Amino acid sequence: MNTQLFDLAGAEPDRRFSPYCWRTKLALAHKSFTVETMPWRFTDKDRIAFSGQGWVPVLLDGDKVVSDSWTIAEHLEDTHPDRPFLFCCAEARRVTRFVNSSADTVVIAALARLLPTDIYAHLHDKDRYYFRESREKRFGMPLEEVSADRDARVVGFRQSLEPARAVLTAQPYLA
Repeated sequence: MNTQLFDLAGAEPDRRFSPYCWRTKLALAHKSFTVETMPWRFTDKDRIAFSGQGWVPVLLDGDKVVSDSWTIAEHLEDTHPDRPFLFCCAEARRVTRFVNSSADTVVIAALARLLPTDIYAHLHDKDRYYFRESREKRFGMPLEEVSADRDARVVGFRQSLEPARAVLTAQPYLA
């Protein structure tokens, strides 16, 4: 079966930086899939128009089109039970969903304010205008202002991760 993953790329096709795409790549690797990754850039919306939306990850699993990292994980688990489990049971799926949501609302939200100028520096020229315009609209200020106090916020971000580090040091699992 042919499996393809449309994956966000920077200026260099091998520079892949979307945490959502990485989640999907890790799930595919855990389930022992061989997957062809297709570099996709912000302005390549026509390349994934078949998926019905304009962002990645988009997975083509045979003739099935699946988008969104969580939806892809559930699809892989539900349609390929012969491969290693991502979730051993319904309870594990619920805990994992909680961790996934927490990462989205806490970790990725914080990184979105720490990394925009770094991401911008590594984007393909054709994506820079789109990225700058969309992020400046989202934050209501120029990218450089979004990242202006980055060094101070990095310290606070690291401190916010400390409770999780302490838990995982005491026990190598969540549930």
